Amino acid sequence: MKSIRNYNTIPVVNTVRERCRVCFTCVRECPAKAIRISEGQAEVLPERCIGCGNCVRVCSQNAKQVRDCTANARMLLQGDAPVAALVAPSFPAEFAECDYHEFVGMLRALGFDYVFEVAFGADLVALQYKQLLEKNPGKRYIATTCPAIFAYVERYHPDLVPNLAPIVSPMIAMSRVVHELHGPDVRCVFVGPCIAKKSEMLSDIMPRDISATLAFSELRQLLYQHSISPEKSVPSDFDPPYAGHGMLFPISGGMLQAANLPEDLMSGEIVAADGREPFVGAIREFQSSDVDVSLLEVLACEGCISGPGIGNEAPLFRRRSLVSRYARTRAADTDKDAWQADIERFKELDLTRSFQPHDQRFAPPSEEDIERALRSMKKTKPEDFLNCGACGYDTCRDHAIAICKELAESEMCLPYTIEELKNAVGNLALSNKELAQTQQALMHSERLASMGQLAAGIAHELNNPLGVVLMYTHLLRREIGDAERMGQDLHTIAEQADRCKKIVAGLLHFARQNKVLRQSANIPDLINSCLKGYPPPEHVSVTLDNKMQDVMADVDRDQITQVVGNLLTNAYDVMPEGGAVTVHLSDKADRIDIAVEDTGPGIPEDVGKNIFEPFFTTKSIGKGTGLGLSITYGIVKMHSGDIRFTSNCDPDAGPTGTTFCVTLPRYEQA
Repeated sequence: MKSIRNYNTIPVVNTVRERCRVCFTCVRECPAKAIRISEGQAEVLPERCIGCGNCVRVCSQNAKQVRDCTANARMLLQGDAPVAALVAPSFPAEFAECDYHEFVGMLRALGFDYVFEVAFGADLVALQYKQLLEKNPGKRYIATTCPAIFAYVERYHPDLVPNLAPIVSPMIAMSRVVHELHGPDVRCVFVGPCIAKKSEMLSDIMPRDISATLAFSELRQLLYQHSISPEKSVPSDFDPPYAGHGMLFPISGGMLQAANLPEDLMSGEIVAADGREPFVGAIREFQSSDVDVSLLEVLACEGCISGPGIGNEAPLFRRRSLVSRYARTRAADTDKDAWQADIERFKELDLTRSFQPHDQRFAPPSEEDIERALRSMKKTKPEDFLNCGACGYDTCRDHAIAICKELAESEMCLPYTIEELKNAVGNLALSNKELAQTQQALMHSERLASMGQLAAGIAHELNNPLGVVLMYTHLLRREIGDAERMGQDLHTIAEQADRCKKIVAGLLHFARQNKVLRQSANIPDLINSCLKGYPPPEHVSVTLDNKMQDVMADVDRDQITQVVGNLLTNAYDVMPEGGAVTVHLSDKADRIDIAVEDTGPGIPEDVGKNIFEPFFTTKSIGKGTGLGLSITYGIVKMHSGDIRFTSNCDPDAGPTGTTFCVTLPRYEQA
């Protein structure tokens, strides 16, 4: 078995990468699996391609480009040698808008010296098949009228090459008739619906009987470029010899009728099949001897009237009707004796040919490789094998085998790609959320830093005059006593000055005038000490939930006491009617978590946005400075830690309350 890299041929179909949307329709429709998906692009492998044209027909983006022979045909028409057009019998299905006389007239206006019907070559080929079966009773043959079929057998069933009928196609037969009639200098150009004829024309084991092949779509392009239409052409008839039942060849089973070899369902000696899946199955069964027939007549398309070179989008049976109607009309006008004389004249013409195996089968991959490919698509359980066919392969296992053969990629699996996309979107959303939080924290830190600098300056400026005010107030109180009214006023002055002193001290803390003095501390003992130092008011219960595995950490004891004290005080203040406070302790190898949870009314969303801002408070005037959480935030950041909160203030959504969680590194970070 050969690797796909060991055999080369001239490509008949190429992919226009800019147009390919990688929908895998071409992969699904290719009976030879001659399309490789590499780096997200479909690539037709010429050595594996049989030229059936299914990929061309099904590509909605026109990304499959057929080898263009119009330039070659134009050069032949401009040359000195006579040029003959060999028209496939399916032309009525394409040029339904004009009479066949007008069609022939347009070809002559284009510059063709002769215009012949390939259907007469089909008559000769049909006769050859009848004689082949009569002379070789008991032998089994696969008809070779369709070049895509024998190309498929040569590549994927090379053991059946001896079973290929050694008879040329009608195109080659007609070209040999033309050369017999008008000499070897005549250049023959085939015009038809089949792009596999281009590969047949280029075969290196056959004489170059055909100089160019034009699909009907290419012929229309030439006619348009030369402004040739039925109205501007002189009607004409085909050149003799004229055709008989060979005109039915483009219809499935037409060759059998032309050869008078009807498909007998009782005897089963002659079997006809057409279409992508039926022809593959028929050849496979032929090789396994499940089909015991003398002749298997198969077409890659649903008859040549469905070839990829057909541009008429009329329904299949409409096209079939057009060919049948033309055949009836021509048969009524044909001189049977003249036709028989022509058949007798050319029946000794050499219409034989040979075939060669071009084995493109792969060595089957090992089960280990298949399992590895399946795992790459996350298919490990029976329920993962959806066999949806979106990748172009019938089953997930077939797809895995194609991956092993380097014909496919894991990303072709739609469920796998969707799952990967979901994960990517989820990770992106998480990253975006983390980025937003980091950005918000950074902006908050910048604001706090700016306000800290301002606060430090104000605090230094206020400290000295406040000290003087307090000193003289206390001196005056001692001199006049507290009994008199002035003494009461002085008491008020001293009380408010003390409050200003505390605010200034808070500003100094906020401005981070203090440094972190880390010491090894037993965190549960430290928290118990905090709970004793900040006893709860009446009707508020406090619980310590300790889940730490390693209770030791390096922290500044006083500052962490201040952090926990601020959080406890805030929790007490929001539950004047009573409630519960729980302090949760947990840890990991490199960090500790301290969470203070209350059952209060919760923090509204609009309040939560500003909760760490300096001087922001929801307490009444005189009850708080709005610096507690700002100082807490600063202390935590000085410890290279993080503080966050979750809250619910909607009773319908569950129990109300707020949890502040402080995360600190266990050891000082370098």
